[in-house]
Amino acid sequence: MIALITGASSGIGRDMARYLNNLGYDLIVVARRENLLEDLKKSLNTNKKVIIEKADVSNIENCKQLFEKYPDIDILINNAGFGKFGEFSNVELSEELSMINTNITGLHVLTKLYLNKMKEKNKGYILNVASSAGLMPGGPLMATYYATKSYVVSLTRAISEELKINGSNVYISALCPGPVDTNFNNVAKVKFSLKSLSSEYVAKYAIDKMLKRKRIIIPAWYMKIACLGAKIFPSNIMLKMIYNQQKSKNG
Repeated sequence: MIALITGASSGIGRDMARYLNNLGYDLIVVARRENLLEDLKKSLNTNKKVIIEKADVSNIENCKQLFEKYPDIDILINNAGFGKFGEFSNVELSEELSMINTNITGLHVLTKLYLNKMKEKNKGYILNVASSAGLMPGGPLMATYYATKSYVVSLTRAISEELKINGSNVYISALCPGPVDTNFNNVAKVKFSLKSLSSEYVAKYAIDKMLKRKRIIIPAWYMKIACLGAKIFPSNIMLKMIYNQQKSKNG
């Protein structure tokens, strides 16, 4: 059994690699920082194969090359992604485009390529790491990030329903955590006011739920309540609440 994980050098991706390694999976770990992938490999069970691939999945050609090199896998985890804090007009366009290419384009390409291959075999799992942000009506002060994660959730739900209607054994899900104690906070330049979950807990929870074929995976009970509120309250009220929550972050 083989799992390919993007963004595996730190945080949730790293801990998913560790958990899957403990479950007996061979791994293909992908990230831009090769030295951190080397550190990860040293910490894993040496009885299983661990392949390191230095690649930037915001580049479409890199995604295609990954698929051509490793077409036959059992699990794809699209974890690579990042966010930026600030008013939409103030965030650098280059940073937003890089975010879109990482959070959306790379994920879309890998999902498309591997989904079609898995459908041929009629088996396989795809886990797209989204965010509870993707279940909200919008994200003032992190507008582009919220929009990218809404795309991931919407895409995943639609594909999941298509697979279900067609009776496929291929499974796809979206992980939608709230605050997690990872390097995301430093990159986004925010400090969460809510309690953060450990990346180890989120990684284990997500994979366990994935293997049980849950479509939308929300680890924290308080984020489940928040997502329920997003369904109940009018969007204008939720947007004001989200703005105030975002404003409470400092970085």
